[in-house]
Amino acid sequence: MALFKRYSEDTGAEMSFIDHLEALRWHLVRSVIAVVVGAIIIFIYAKEVVHTIVMGPARKDFVTYSALCNLGRKLHLGDVLCLGDFTIKFQSNAMTEQFMTTFTIAFVGGFIVAFPYVFWEFWRFIKPALSKKEVRRTSGIIFWVSVLFFMGVAFGYYILTPFMVNFYSNYSLSPLIQFIPTLSDYIENLIWTTVGIGVLFQMPLLIMFLSKIGIVSPTFLKKYRRHAFVVILIAAAIITPSTDPFSLTLVTIPLYALFEASVLLSKRVYKQREKADAEEWS
Repeated sequence: MALFKRYSEDTGAEMSFIDHLEALRWHLVRSVIAVVVGAIIIFIYAKEVVHTIVMGPARKDFVTYSALCNLGRKLHLGDVLCLGDFTIKFQSNAMTEQFMTTFTIAFVGGFIVAFPYVFWEFWRFIKPALSKKEVRRTSGIIFWVSVLFFMGVAFGYYILTPFMVNFYSNYSLSPLIQFIPTLSDYIENLIWTTVGIGVLFQMPLLIMFLSKIGIVSPTFLKKYRRHAFVVILIAAAIITPSTDPFSLTLVTIPLYALFEASVLLSKRVYKQREKADAEEWS
């Protein structure tokens, strides 16, 4: 695969570097338009989105809290899975903070909604650089990338964010200290633990893709398992701005589990690729 050795879908001629830039520009323009359209829709319903979705994990009636508590009782564990009771309100201490936060929420939400289309545009850009065999081996990639992204966003929203909100709202060094976080701090953490995790959840698909085109192998992944753990730890530290042990652990465990799942996928894909190559040569 050579990214800068692409051929025009219209003429079949090899594209120049300027042609590459022109094609990339239009893919980016269409992607931005899709994000802006999504952002406009969210901006129109900003108050409903903020109260119902954005502030959801900060309310004690959020679905995660009741679901965990009910699950523990059904498993006859008592209130072990019931998270601590809390009441939390956010302070907005800048005149323009709430107004600017509306734009942030709108554009991040627009990106989440438009993600499948944005990736489709990216795929259209790199697809001409792939051989027919590589295209065949990566069929369905848009669907699976989107599924993993939304799974990561859901995991960050329904699991990571509620746990962190509950933990920090109940953590106190002294009764004289009152916990009143800022709105911008909450929004920043929410974005990182949803969009950031959504991006990192692409790991199995990325490794599977690299295995299909022969760049990595199961042996390679097993050999550098310790190195992968360090990389995952660094990525988790980037995703969690607070970089405390609790948040770091919550993010690292599922990401490392995804890596181990990726090793198994790579092993399966590698065997299929070897079998297909053997049939072609026979």
